Amino acid sequence: MSNQSNGTDPCKNMPPFAIEIIRQMDVVSIILYSVLTFMAAVSALVFMEECVYIYRKVPANKKSVIIWVNGAAPVISTMSCLGMWIPRAVMFTDMTSATYFAIVVFKFLIMMLEEIGGDEAFLKRADKHKLKISTGPCCCCCPCLPHVSITRRTLFLLKLGSFQFAILKLVFTILSIILWTNGNFNVQDMSITGASIWINPFVGILTIIGLWPVSIMLIHLKTTLRTRKIVPKYAMYQLVLILSQLQTAIINILAMNGTIAPSRLLSSPARGYMLSQQLLILEMFIITLVTRLLYRRPYEPLPEENSANNESTKMVPLTASV
Repeated sequence: MSNQSNGTDPCKNMPPFAIEIIRQMDVVSIILYSVLTFMAAVSALVFMEECVYIYRKVPANKKSVIIWVNGAAPVISTMSCLGMWIPRAVMFTDMTSATYFAIVVFKFLIMMLEEIGGDEAFLKRADKHKLKISTGPCCCCCPCLPHVSITRRTLFLLKLGSFQFAILKLVFTILSIILWTNGNFNVQDMSITGASIWINPFVGILTIIGLWPVSIMLIHLKTTLRTRKIVPKYAMYQLVLILSQLQTAIINILAMNGTIAPSRLLSSPARGYMLSQQLLILEMFIITLVTRLLYRRPYEPLPEENSANNESTKMVPLTASV
């Protein structure tokens, strides 16, 4: 009532400070925030325990990439917890999570190569095979595209496709923060003159291009790496992407359109961000536990691919693509 009498619109207010959230908490809010914070803390502890296991049990060439991939869900959970307690920091926590995941996209590609034995082992195994490039998210509707021979140049282009996303996402994150400090960047500003309407679609295009090489490599190696549970690992990686990017975007769009009603302290966009952070904490907690089960295993060398094309080691044959 006081806001209306002063002629201000509560839906246009900035998110409240953390101390205001704490002061207005009731019993239900205290329980909710405590449980979600506990989940985020457990996710971080599980990740740290997994890092110790990886450093002790995993070969040196795989340690770094597996830790990066394992850290996706715990990092997003931790950033979401910070965004939940400090609503004004949500833009920065979301950008941090998205930048980390952009690096994970590249690391997942490298992890598949390391599971094979590295670049040289991959090229040695692939000398009689071809890559199917008519796959998502870029070209799943183009089955007529030719298969591509596997060479060092092809492997370099696949790596470059994912690496550009990791680098450019970081660049655009820094640029967004710089523009925000100057008052030129606002995630809620969808006008043609706003920086957000230009940066976000371009980052979306980079995301699609970055995911494409990973999908190509998975289709090529999923039979070879079946004993490494690569398909469930890829499913968890995709689930993190969908929940952290697509789900968050849908909730934020609904909030900016007023579908999510404002509360006493939170405007519609701020409440949408808050709901998104709370959902992510719960979802990333579950994914962290599942991921721990998938990656906690003996890391033995992959068997050599024999001439009989054993089902546990073969790749997509050249004759199948002619």
